[in-house]
Amino acid sequence: MFTMENPNASPRLPRKRRSLAQELVTVLSEQIRDGHLKRGDKLPTESAIMDAHGVSRTVVREAISRLQAAGQVETRHGIGTFVLDTPSPSGFRIDPATVVTLRDVLAILELRISLEVESAGLAAQRRSPEQLALMRAALDALNESVSHASDAVASDFQFHLQIALATGNRYFTDIMTHLGTSIIPRTRLNSARLAHDDQQHYMNRLSREHEEIYDAIARQDSDAARAAMRLHLTNSRERLRHAHEEAEAQRG
Repeated sequence: MFTMENPNASPRLPRKRRSLAQELVTVLSEQIRDGHLKRGDKLPTESAIMDAHGVSRTVVREAISRLQAAGQVETRHGIGTFVLDTPSPSGFRIDPATVVTLRDVLAILELRISLEVESAGLAAQRRSPEQLALMRAALDALNESVSHASDAVASDFQFHLQIALATGNRYFTDIMTHLGTSIIPRTRLNSARLAHDDQQHYMNRLSREHEEIYDAIARQDSDAARAAMRLHLTNSRERLRHAHEEAEAQRG
């Protein structure tokens, strides 16, 4: 088991350049690659990582979510987060640090529409009862976060990732994994504020859209699943596109 004998000796993360979460991902990934963290090792607690790197709990959770999406760690509820086998390198990568503007986020949403609409349709055809249960668990976690007005990014991403896994096509999963939580607009921008919407109302609407996707996949209705996913992602894109156009008009 990995322990932190002297947390204060760990380098503090820089406050500029990439996001703090991505900096923490880089640090932990390097520890996994160089063998400092080995397969089966338990990661330090959130509090220990916070103290070691001078970051908030939100940053730690976001970093761990990205490591989960990359297949480097897994979280066992009530036990902790453990290192998995080091993933093989891939030539495909979108650096979350480059997704910084509203235009970047809109471009990512266009990519997601082309990818995830078909992913939802295939998942409806091919999903197993076990995969459906994992989608439900991710959606329940998202709804719980929404009801408590807490960060729902990790569970949001897990829901979409479970849909990709249910296609049975590893390339859908590979692309989603490499995109990571940067595909969720809220990780890059305050989507509710840009859309001139109340945060809770905005999150409730997103929750309903996710429920419609889940219901269609549960019924194994491919056409309805595609339509629900397209509506969800198109709504996100159009809300942000409208905000982008308003911002451009104000500058002009």
